[in-house]
Amino acid sequence: MTSPVVELIGVYDADSTLLGEISYWVGARFGITHCSLCELTHGLFTKKAEWKQCADSLAVPFRLFHRDDAPDDVLIALAGEFPAVLQRTTEGLKVILIKDELERFHGRTADFAEWITKYLA
Repeated sequence: MTSPVVELIGVYDADSTLLGEISYWVGARFGITHCSLCELTHGLFTKKAEWKQCADSLAVPFRLFHRDDAPDDVLIALAGEFPAVLQRTTEGLKVILIKDELERFHGRTADFAEWITKYLA
């Protein structure tokens, strides 16, 4: 029997510092940088309302980190592969979505939210 998911964790392919945030924002506008998880959770300047509604409705917390502020165990599980989504169970961490899989949502938050909801069901 698989242990239940106690939380979901997303890690952006971006840094949390002011310089990191500005660099990502500018780079994304010019097509230099890209983070498919960022596109799913954020609009031009803030978190998408659609994402907030999804996260609030989930049965477990969905925590978001940048690659420079994620917990050590998460970074170890990811082995430098960003962006990604992981699940934490009582047995540990498991990566459930990697960059290529996140790309398939094409920034459509509703599709991502639907996938997460079905995954947890």
